Amino acid sequence: MTPRWTRFPRAHCQDRKPPGPDQERKKRWAELFDQLDVNKDGRIDILELRAGLASRGLSKGTVDRIVEAGDTNQDGVLDFEEFTQYLHTHEKQLKLMFSHLDRNNDGQIDVVEIQHSLRTIGVDVSLEDATRILQRMDKDSTMTIDWNEWREYFLFKPLTNMEDVARYWKRSMMLDIGEQLTVPDEFSEEEKKSGYVWRQLLAGAMAGSVSRTGVAPLDRLKVFRQVHGFIDFKGNVLSSFRYMLKEGGMRSLWRGNGMNVLKIAPETAIKFTAYEQIKSVMRGKNETKTLRLHERFVAGSLAGATAQTAIYPMEVLKTRLTLRKTGQFSGIADCAKQILQKEGVTAFYKGYVPNLLSIVPYAGIDLAVYETLKFAWLNRHGGLADPGVTMLVCCGAVSSTCGQLASYPLALIRTRMQAQASVKGAPKPSMLALFQNIVTQEGVAGLYRGISPNLLKVIPAVSVSYVVYEYMRICLGVDIEGRRDGKGKG
Repeated sequence: MTPRWTRFPRAHCQDRKPPGPDQERKKRWAELFDQLDVNKDGRIDILELRAGLASRGLSKGTVDRIVEAGDTNQDGVLDFEEFTQYLHTHEKQLKLMFSHLDRNNDGQIDVVEIQHSLRTIGVDVSLEDATRILQRMDKDSTMTIDWNEWREYFLFKPLTNMEDVARYWKRSMMLDIGEQLTVPDEFSEEEKKSGYVWRQLLAGAMAGSVSRTGVAPLDRLKVFRQVHGFIDFKGNVLSSFRYMLKEGGMRSLWRGNGMNVLKIAPETAIKFTAYEQIKSVMRGKNETKTLRLHERFVAGSLAGATAQTAIYPMEVLKTRLTLRKTGQFSGIADCAKQILQKEGVTAFYKGYVPNLLSIVPYAGIDLAVYETLKFAWLNRHGGLADPGVTMLVCCGAVSSTCGQLASYPLALIRTRMQAQASVKGAPKPSMLALFQNIVTQEGVAGLYRGISPNLLKVIPAVSVSYVVYEYMRICLGVDIEGRRDGKGKG
């Protein structure tokens, strides 16, 4: 194959004139092609592209779409002509988007222009969020984005319009580890109408189902340790595990998991619907008002409280089924029937108050730590690369752990209140009385009984949830930019 340096005639050097924009661009593309062509065979395959673009945090699907879009002769690789043609076409699209954002035509994009442009397509972002978006691309710290910075940032991201850019900027994961969920994701009106939202929620629900099933033995061990205090069961975590195996066998480790999975779908749907309604009320007559981070947190907490109120009887059933002895209940319906007959309707809301109180510290700390860690990473790396799977999973694991540490005593009291079977009409111990009893008999450490298996499940649960979530999005035909089958929006 003809060496690539011959594509640039020497006449340009002999003219003693500075090379024009086209020549500079072609030279830059040639240098980039040479870097990506690791084996120097004049072609770039998918493996070379993945390796060369790894630092930019691109997913496997994104790299595959780049090759698919540029591979005009369908041979599975990109030669120099195909590579430059792809970049030429993509830069034209990026230039149009840049011009669309640059409202005052000064060649720079500022925070206000980012905020305004996203609002026009139905995506509300606060000034603070818009500033974070800008800082991810602002290499020279001028608090503006010029064309070079814009092009460099989006050159290998297959985005074709501002809706794609908006989805990319607000990229998030719905990681479910069986604890309280944080503030729901933000969706544009177009995403809601297209059905993208429900495909996203379905992917999250499926990820949560697989994740919870995978760590169910650790979850049951946690509940067992929470309910059986030091006075009732003096053994350690290992002896508790052996006791459960001896009492019910291997299958007993998944007791209560069916209900734990069943409640995901209604809880997710109710929380999302309530979140949208609460945001609408908070905006009032000003429908275009952008909610700030603390306002979104309040809306998310209220939505979480609404969802928990609606599905709380399922939480009580889950706890009772998790702790049941062999032969105690024949199934979910039998468990509900026995509770209703022996304890009355109010039994289905045992522990409701501490459960409600635990939502705010868990969700608040989880969200704050996750955002802090993610943006600290972005600032450290100049905002040029996405955090990637490993970093986002680590952020999720650390933030969830911090949230659990803050809310765990309330979660323990809730579980004990849920587990206490009582005679119908008999007095029920209050939250404060139970708190005092635990501290008196077991000390402050008693408020954290069962936390070790709970912390052990965080990393595997977050990891499994992420992998299944990504796989389900592929199966449902929704990629990270929100498009379907790589051919436009769903």
